[in-house]
Amino acid sequence: MKNPTESLAYRAPDGTRIGHVHLKVSDLERALKFYRDLLGFRVTDRIEGQAVFLASGNYHHHIALNTWYSKGAEPAPRRSAGLFHLAICYPNRADLAAIYRRLLQAGYPLSGAADHGVSEALYLDDPDGNGVELYWDRPRDQWPTDPQGGLKMYTRPLDSEGLLELG
Repeated sequence: MKNPTESLAYRAPDGTRIGHVHLKVSDLERALKFYRDLLGFRVTDRIEGQAVFLASGNYHHHIALNTWYSKGAEPAPRRSAGLFHLAICYPNRADLAAIYRRLLQAGYPLSGAADHGVSEALYLDDPDGNGVELYWDRPRDQWPTDPQGGLKMYTRPLDSEGLLELG
């Protein structure tokens, strides 16, 4: 087999995207209370007692949950290799504000919140300790750039009051 670094000229085609995430969870019903009942994803399919598939809109699934190797298991150690977080992108700032209000009303704890210049984000953990980012992307023409026109992301405090003033 050739060394993959020998052909660094390859780039993933424009339009390539990440279609869904499949998470190992310890308790399907507990995970459903978070992804379905709190975040509002709908169940599209299930393998009874083993896996559940959830989506927004008419997609087959954005999130899959399973207990194939993890039923009753403890969360993965925070300081180990693995998933840092999954990111759920909302269509606009008002939609991010709506889920933020929902989380506050439910008393669900956030682990962080930030303005990254290109996006605004809320951070939390699901019941199994998987990191979840809820965010919206600013329009591309509002992204911060350096003097040469290169992207210049940052991490600043989120204007949470301004977010909550929407709608």
